[in-house]
Amino acid sequence: MSSRTRARTVKTAAGVHTLNIPRQRGRRGEQVVIVVPERPTLTRLAAGWAVRALWNARRVLAPTALALLAMPLAGVLNLLAWWSSLLLAPLALAPAVWLLVMHRRRPAKGSVVLWRAGLVALATAAAVWLCLAAGFGPLAGPLPLLWLLALIAAQTTWFFVGPRPARSEESV
Repeated sequence: MSSRTRARTVKTAAGVHTLNIPRQRGRRGEQVVIVVPERPTLTRLAAGWAVRALWNARRVLAPTALALLAMPLAGVLNLLAWWSSLLLAPLALAPAVWLLVMHRRRPAKGSVVLWRAGLVALATAAAVWLCLAAGFGPLAGPLPLLWLLALIAAQTTWFFVGPRPARSEESV
């Protein structure tokens, strides 16, 4: 088969427009391919920016992620087995047990005791909410309001005492 009639295909990435200029005649003619990438839309640029911002702040937003995971989990538990709330009930006592163990192993005074008591209260409230939401449904009665208040309290506390986002070299 002649090289003039044989089709030449160039492999390109998805979403890339290529313009193939036919081969020039003569000894020095080489095949030229111009690759013109698509420009991303403003929506794609904004979505990419938002995803990168969330990814960079993923450690700071951990309580929000856990709360957003707990809501559908409680709904699924309620739909599949309402009695799962009875199995989760001992979970509400775990923070108080932790406080007693920590107070015995590492006794503390002043603000440390207050922080521990506050964390235990917040963890107990979250565990009680999960038990009630698994038993009655996450949208029953005042449970959505309790979920929102616990989320705000946990995220605010985590904002002040949790890890700081890593600063990239570009922002310095």
